[in-house]
Amino acid sequence: MKRLSPLELSSSLEQEVQVIEHCIKQQVPEDGIIKILEAGCGQRWALRLDEIEYFLTGIDSDPHALDIRKNIMKDLDEAVVGDLRTVMFDPEKFDVIYNSFVLEHIDGAEGVLQSFVRWLRPGGLMVIRIPDPESVQGFITRITPHWFHVFYYRHILKKKNAGLPGYVPYRTYYDAVVSRRGLHRFCEENNLAIKAELGDAYWRPGHGSMQVAIDLFKRAVAILSFGKLSERHTNLLYILQRDK
Repeated sequence: MKRLSPLELSSSLEQEVQVIEHCIKQQVPEDGIIKILEAGCGQRWALRLDEIEYFLTGIDSDPHALDIRKNIMKDLDEAVVGDLRTVMFDPEKFDVIYNSFVLEHIDGAEGVLQSFVRWLRPGGLMVIRIPDPESVQGFITRITPHWFHVFYYRHILKKKNAGLPGYVPYRTYYDAVVSRRGLHRFCEENNLAIKAELGDAYWRPGHGSMQVAIDLFKRAVAILSFGKLSERHTNLLYILQRDK
């Protein structure tokens, strides 16, 4: 089994966003308008691309979340209610596909990634953000039921709308491709180059004594796993490029 290189860790969310924005800004096509698909767009767009002209298409299976984007945020040029497993777009339609914390919620994530490859123009970018299933938090998420996730968000993280229509957390599946090893294999099989691979070293849930308790729990689980689970990061960022 191929050994993966140590994961580069980012020190802040701002650093990750800057990496994504920089890569996207290099994708300006001949007509000057970058066509972006936000696949699983949720309630808000996390990037600032003020210096460039772009056309943003958002798709989400949750009409409540999409309604927030269309009528409150008002930052989509095109909104589509649909399932990423069955929706159809023309081949090579997009310069960038942005998919943030969605794949872990899809039963059939590899088929969705294959669709992304078809929808990307040659040389286009795919931005993928996922929880790492081999982090302590990812492991706990995988082995606990959905009701526990809602309880954790609502009562530990104090997100009062957690679990309501249009609000996280959503049910998780963690197909095999939703992992470092799974994405490396997928890239090798689908002619995708890995331009960036980062793990966050900044995300710490909770506040005050609760944050300390969560950190201690994560450290204990990592030790008991004999190093198989990481406490140093929680999420993964990949920027992938389709061959020209």
